[in-house]
Amino acid sequence: MKAFFASCPKGLEYLLKDELIALGAADVREALAGVHFAGTLETAYRACLWSRLASRVLLPLAEFDAADESALYAGVQAIDWSRHLAAHGTLAVDAHTTQSKLSHSQFAAQRVKDAVVDQFRLNAGARPDVDLEEPDLRLNLRLKRDRATLSLDLAGAPLHQRGWREQQGEAPLKENLAAAMLLRARWPELYAEGGALLDPMCGSGTLLIEGALMAADVAPGLRREYYGFLGWGQHDLALWRGLLDEAQQRADAGLRALRAAFFGSDSDPRMVQTAKRNAQAAGVAGFLTLDRRDALQVAPPPGYARGLVITNPPYGERLGERAEMPRLYRALGEALRERFAGWRAAVLAGDLELGHAMPLRADKKYVLYNGPLETQLLIFELHARDTAPREPKPLSPGAQMLKNRLEKNLRHLRKRLAREGIHCWRAYDQDLPEYAAAIDVYGNAAGATWLHVQEYRAPAEVPADVARTRLREIARVAGEVFGVPRERIALKTRERGKGGSKYGQFDQRGEFVEVGEGGLKFLVNLTDYLDTGLFLDHRLVRAKLRELAEGRRFLNLFAYTATASVYAAAGGARDTTSVDLSATYLEWASRNLALNRFTGERHRLVQADALAFLKQTRERYGLIYVDPPTFSNSKRAEDFDVQRDHAALLAACGERLADGGVIVFSNNFRRFKLDREALEPHFAIEDWSAPSIPFDFARRADIHGCWLLRRPVAPGDDDPWRNARVKK
Repeated sequence: MKAFFASCPKGLEYLLKDELIALGAADVREALAGVHFAGTLETAYRACLWSRLASRVLLPLAEFDAADESALYAGVQAIDWSRHLAAHGTLAVDAHTTQSKLSHSQFAAQRVKDAVVDQFRLNAGARPDVDLEEPDLRLNLRLKRDRATLSLDLAGAPLHQRGWREQQGEAPLKENLAAAMLLRARWPELYAEGGALLDPMCGSGTLLIEGALMAADVAPGLRREYYGFLGWGQHDLALWRGLLDEAQQRADAGLRALRAAFFGSDSDPRMVQTAKRNAQAAGVAGFLTLDRRDALQVAPPPGYARGLVITNPPYGERLGERAEMPRLYRALGEALRERFAGWRAAVLAGDLELGHAMPLRADKKYVLYNGPLETQLLIFELHARDTAPREPKPLSPGAQMLKNRLEKNLRHLRKRLAREGIHCWRAYDQDLPEYAAAIDVYGNAAGATWLHVQEYRAPAEVPADVARTRLREIARVAGEVFGVPRERIALKTRERGKGGSKYGQFDQRGEFVEVGEGGLKFLVNLTDYLDTGLFLDHRLVRAKLRELAEGRRFLNLFAYTATASVYAAAGGARDTTSVDLSATYLEWASRNLALNRFTGERHRLVQADALAFLKQTRERYGLIYVDPPTFSNSKRAEDFDVQRDHAALLAACGERLADGGVIVFSNNFRRFKLDREALEPHFAIEDWSAPSIPFDFARRADIHGCWLLRRPVAPGDDDPWRNARVKK
């Protein structure tokens, strides 16, 4: 058994995991933009031949420390390359570096190539040539935190290149993304039930061709002539030919049984002709009906009462102006609703705003990446419309009281919210005991609004059906008062996360919306986690950080989604460093920083335990923000309890604090007591808890505590922490 890694676009990891398991892979586990798996060489060959979702299949050859070019060169030279490549063969190297001293990918690739070539020149008196297009051996170097992983690229070229595409449209859709759309929309099931596939904006025909090949059981890599293992020294030719023969037999049988159930159209006649040529090259032209037609004239093909409408409309960034896009999406949604009752639809929208322009409620939503663009795949079950609108049920007396309270709160706060430019705020917090929930409003400067409803756990004496009814009433009333449709309202029962984490996980939708606060932009996720990525009760704490940040180096510990780092950067911080143990939250943090144009070496993201980072770093910071969880028993870090350990944590922060620096310390443990006895000998402490509570959280003035700890500098004392001892 060997270890392998299959890369894929972000958003496809869980689908790829299932696909690899079906292909016989073992020990399968997803990672960011890929999946680790184990298996034999046959397993890897099958993945190259049959994976509809993977981009590449990598076989790791070695892993070693590579803090500089000498270490990288030595690590590559330690491999016996005569086992992998002939001296007269050809070679190419792809390199990717992140958070490493060797930060130039092209230079790193050059040093890998030099090490391989020099070994052959020394041992064989000959050297391989470089071929960037179809080399006998393509190597993949990944450098992360000065640790190198060198792999053989078995695919050799991206696996989405199936070998049939002759021409592409102005906005091409990669074949593996098309396959993911079809799988998310459950096309294989619909085809088995006798359904048809229809794309009213088919472009070069990618979705229809992928759908036909999928239905016919044709291996996606069957028409490829080049793979990265074909010139590899350990390539098993007999095994590969056997797999090709098996795939060809399955394709022949599948194509004989395939129905002509694929229909496409496009308003551009050139695209229709391109799609026809591509279908011919893929061997499925006889099963596709393609014609020129405006997308909004789309109608079900005769004889099909059920099927899948699937399409990738323009986003505005690609083919048309953004201002025109909502009108197109709205008209498309109306056409689907009016004409396709009983069908399913899948639309790859440029973002949720465009998706919301469609007058349909999505049954499923998935985040997918079309190249660098984050998109939303929306799945709709299309039902027949009622001929007469339903009269809404009258509100119960309790629900009417709730509505009155929400309307009163909104009237009371509307002018202040507008005056202070606040788009994200708490509108209701258990004001009525019978409706025990918090309602948070998330909005942006463009006027888009979402609601986040967190129901507090009902007492045991409240029947479950009563609690569910009240939650539905909260959603209905809040939607009516704030004018927010149901699909923009997230409902949760609030509980503590596993291990005391305040970021407990719920769903796996991966839906992000852009909101505004303080003139800045942030991505929030209202469905997947206990918290959304933006703590509304810390709005004034973030503003304080912006006020204190100018000219200072900023350290953000337990950084979560780095909203505090964005504020510090906006306040003129010299640089920011955001530390968190979670790769998921650091990725989110990176997107928040980039959304506000804070990128580059001045804004570091570090995956580490906060205490471990403080012990290892020698840097000093003028402003440190510490907002730890109440407690944590993460397997990757020491157990942490904020009450027990905060003094030691702040002592460690003090050792990294520059002269005249400030620590802003906050936490949400309501019974928390600051250990002044331990801290006052070393800090000037200001209790800033009361001023840090926003007006919309006045009902819960104890929701968090906040302290400003300043480091006094005694005359002639360069380092007052040299002999400090803080009790733990």
